Order: sequence, then C-alpha cells, then structure tokens
Amino acid sequence: MSIQVSGAPSQNAKSEVVRRTANFHPSIWGDRFINNTSEDKNIHLRKVREIEELKEEVRKELLASAGHLSQQLGLIDALQRLGVAYNFEREIQEALEHIYATYNDHNDVEDDDLYNVSLRFRLLRQQGFKVSCDAFNKFKDEDGQFKECLTSNVEGILAFYEATHLRVHGEEILDEALEYTTIHLKSIASPKAQVTRALKQPLHKGIPRLEGRRYISIYEQDASHNKALLKLSILDFNLVQSLHKEELSEITR
Repeated sequence: MSIQVSGAPSQNAKSEVVRRTANFHPSIWGDRFINNTSEDKNIHLRKVREIEELKEEVRKELLASAGHLSQQLGLIDALQRLGVAYNFEREIQEALEHIYATYNDHNDVEDDDLYNVSLRFRLLRQQGFKVSCDAFNKFKDEDGQFKECLTSNVEGILAFYEATHLRVHGEEILDEALEYTTIHLKSIASPKAQVTRALKQPLHKGIPRLEGRRYISIYEQDASHNKALLKLSILDFNLVQSLHKEELSEITR
C-alpha cells in the first residue's frame, strides 16, 4: 500500500530561494586584478637572469668598497633605500660588523665629516649595534652649541636629522640635534625633495617598499648614481610588483 503525503510539492515545481545580501560596496579596484594577464614565461626568465647578473655585479662592488668607508656607507644606504638590500643581507651584515669594529677601535676621533658620522651611526644602530652618540660631541663648540659652520652642509644636516630618530631615552645630545636639524632644514630657501619628504616623514618611520619606489626617482637624478644598482632596483621592483599582481588576481577570483 502506497502512502500519499498531502500537500507535497510536485517534482516540477520551482521553489523560490531567498538569498541574504550584505550590500557590500563594489571593489574600488574593479576588475583590475581579475583581468591581470601573466607575463610571458620567456620574458620573465630573461628578466630573472638579468637581475641575477646585476646582483652579482653590485655584490662585487660592495665587497670592493671595503677599504673606502664613505663609499661603502653610501652603497649600503642606497641598497636599503632602494629596497634591494634583502638580496645582500649577508654581505651588508659582514660589512657593518667590520665598520663597527673599526668604529670602536679608533673611537671615531679621525672622522670630522658630519655626513659620514651620522650615516654610520644610523646604519649601525638600525642594524642592532650598540653605538654611542658621543661621536656627535665633536660637532659642538666651546659653549656647548652645535657649530655654525654645519648649517652650510645640507647633506650632513639631513643625515644628522635622520640619525636622531634612532635615539633612545636619555640621549640629550640627540634630542638637541633633532631640534637643531629640524629648524635648519625648514629654513632652507630651496629645499630638496629629500628634505621636504624627511620633514614630513623620517626615513625610519617609512614603509621600505614604498620608500624604495620613491627613492628610485630621486636616485636616478643623482649624477653619481650607480648604474647597475639603479637598473637592479627598477627590475627588482617591477618583478616583485608583477608577483603581487598575480597573487591579488588569484585572491580576487
């Protein structure tokens, strides 16, 4: 005996499905990442090979600069600012360890260049080395004020300003230096792009990858820039950006 269920819907009846909606706003990116097309594999491999060749060239230059402190400091600073230092972590660490040992052995008495002293202090301290701020006492006069002659050295004052942002509690000379350098940088008649940017946001507080993209534009305007390093930074940035686009495309889908 069959059992009939009263009111059961027939097989062909269409049931209405009510879907809940959260009324999300459309993505501000639109279809930009979904429509992203991957780079041709051969072109990608050619770029990777070129980057590897440039990395080896820059690595040799970094090692060759070991006997020239100013050149070595400048190259390490450029590597970090351009966002490609992660390719040379071991070489940079070894170079800074050597600089730190030399810094302690000579007690920094032979270097009277504000730019070099400030850059060395910042690079060592942000790498975790315990360096003293006493090296900056030499830039004060007999009255305990920073020497007047320093004001004409814009590059040195800017480097000193950036160094002050790695101060720790109790370092009064760096507290004084922050005020001193800020006043003089603001008083420059025609400030450089770097000065304007530093006053708005010091390098130490920036996002490395964004700072790298910004610094590429500044670095290529420098007549003394390292051509291999500049090309490496551009190719590396573009390669990483294309990787991010591919990842965003997959996530969006």
